[in-house]
Amino acid sequence: MRKLSMDELDRKTVQEFKEAEKNPVIAVLDNIRSMHNVGSVFRTADAFLLEGICLCGYTPQPPHRDINKTALGATDSVDWIYLDETVTAVNQLRERGFKVYAIEQVEGSISLESFKMNADEKIAVVFGNEVDGVHEDVIRLCDGCIEIPQYGMKHSLNISVAAGIVLWELCKSL
Repeated sequence: MRKLSMDELDRKTVQEFKEAEKNPVIAVLDNIRSMHNVGSVFRTADAFLLEGICLCGYTPQPPHRDINKTALGATDSVDWIYLDETVTAVNQLRERGFKVYAIEQVEGSISLESFKMNADEKIAVVFGNEVDGVHEDVIRLCDGCIEIPQYGMKHSLNISVAAGIVLWELCKSL
């Protein structure tokens, strides 16, 4: 086996990415502290051709060297917006016809492995703060909560890891 060259990978240019049909998924970042986590979500959003990202609260915004360090150019390809309040973002997304789910461990949450979305459905997923998770006010507005099954001692994942797992699961079924 040999590693493929960049030319052989047939990657899209920024312009081709912008013009491509997107997966009807938006990642909402609720008060994320780490610029590296933000950059990682941008890179994942690019990899899975997401419709966009909504940065909320004190989540850092591009351009910034520490976001770019992990995004590797994805801040140029992925559409994003910033809103002061995550509650505002959820309300606006619901008005645009998105079903909104928090990625959170709560009573009655849906296990990711059991979650099914319809082919014609638009979905937004809210990823919460590294310590406090998704804010309660935001959870109350969501259509539900999705939980990533975990079997070890720790019962949380880094937001960039959680985003990779959830976004892959959502996009692979589209």
